[in-house]
Amino acid sequence: MKPVIALVGRPNVGKSTLFNRLTKSRDAIVADFAGLTRDRHYGNGRQGKHEYIVIDTGGFEPDAESGIFKEMARQTRQAVAEADVVVFVVDARAGLSAQDHDIANYLRRLGKPCVLAANKAEGMKEGVQLVEFFELGLGEVYGISAAHGQGIRGLVDLALAPLHLPEEPEDAEDADNGTIKLAVAGRPNVGKSTLINTWLGEERLVAFDMPGTTRDAITVPFERDGQRFELIDTAGLRRKGRVFEAIEKFSVVKTLQAIESANVVLLLLDATQGVTDQDAHIAGYILESGRAVVLAVNKWDAVDSYQRELVQRSIDTRLPFLKFAALHFISARKRQGLGPVWEAIARAHRAAMCKMSTPVLTRLLLEAVQFQSPQRGGMFRPKLRYAHQGGMNPPVIVIHGNSLEHVTDAYKRFLEGRFRKEFDLVGTPLRIEMKTSHNPYAEKNGS
Repeated sequence: MKPVIALVGRPNVGKSTLFNRLTKSRDAIVADFAGLTRDRHYGNGRQGKHEYIVIDTGGFEPDAESGIFKEMARQTRQAVAEADVVVFVVDARAGLSAQDHDIANYLRRLGKPCVLAANKAEGMKEGVQLVEFFELGLGEVYGISAAHGQGIRGLVDLALAPLHLPEEPEDAEDADNGTIKLAVAGRPNVGKSTLINTWLGEERLVAFDMPGTTRDAITVPFERDGQRFELIDTAGLRRKGRVFEAIEKFSVVKTLQAIESANVVLLLLDATQGVTDQDAHIAGYILESGRAVVLAVNKWDAVDSYQRELVQRSIDTRLPFLKFAALHFISARKRQGLGPVWEAIARAHRAAMCKMSTPVLTRLLLEAVQFQSPQRGGMFRPKLRYAHQGGMNPPVIVIHGNSLEHVTDAYKRFLEGRFRKEFDLVGTPLRIEMKTSHNPYAEKNGS
């Protein structure tokens, strides 16, 4: 699973700027759940072969009575608890403050790996101006400039070093072993626990306990109709005697990590509330991760025909980017509609792992071009010559040709539709990459 880095510090030291720098985008926030995580933002970062999750906190703002242990501290403590390593950000230009001492005392008591980053240190001599921060007792002080990108790579290396990450990322080594890794995702109280317990309570399911990996994440292997599954729990399963009990304890990090580890994600929605902002954020992260997905609307038995129509309309409006996903209406409590969901999960997994031959892809590409040519871009019309598969889970199709930078998004969607129909790619994202051939005479002609 991806390691988690939490950014902690008092207000206005540049944590959000550092967050945007690490995620390489100002709109890289993937989960800003209103009410639940009001002061914590989550984003994806990558350095070399290593990917990680970044948590940006709202900052400690102690008052005269209770210091950091008040409302802002509650959110920050949760972020620190979810993290593998903490980056304590201080302001190199404003200097050391009493708030910094309070935060440092708190972090020292936790004993969690911590990196002290002095932000806004551009143009400063680390050995002189930053020496006062050694008073915090957190070891070396690392000078950075989030606004200018100074020292960011070194900071990430320093933060990830104590985690002893493998050189090669743990990819889908189980891609061909017949086991489908399934994550059940959704916001609190949509019925994840009820659904999981219903599955595990069926006589046809053989389930047993398997210790989890990072931060007590728990997987439950089981078998249904000869197909092996591995449930990656986002609700927090625990065993109570002989009965599995699902605890509705929502953790954003566990959800994001479960999605990353899965082959297929079952996104559970609540029919009584429709599609909320939280649902849309989780769905966006699933799409960004490239995971196959099945949509299931739970509590379908608890709503009337008018509410059902509103729910279907909200799905079309709020989740148009998941039109490729199968949609099912279920009642986990009454065990209604669960059979088709299993079939959709298996179908989405087959699509995500689909192998597409180069001759067939090229034939489909040329037939599509003959049926409808791409629009001319400037003086040149894009020429699409051949295609081949560039990856699985999600499937990637690489198209080669000339002037492909002028191919419009609309034409890519047109091609995607034809590829999906031919290979029955239901339930999985499909990524199309364009690679323009290099013209060896371009420089000569331009001179």
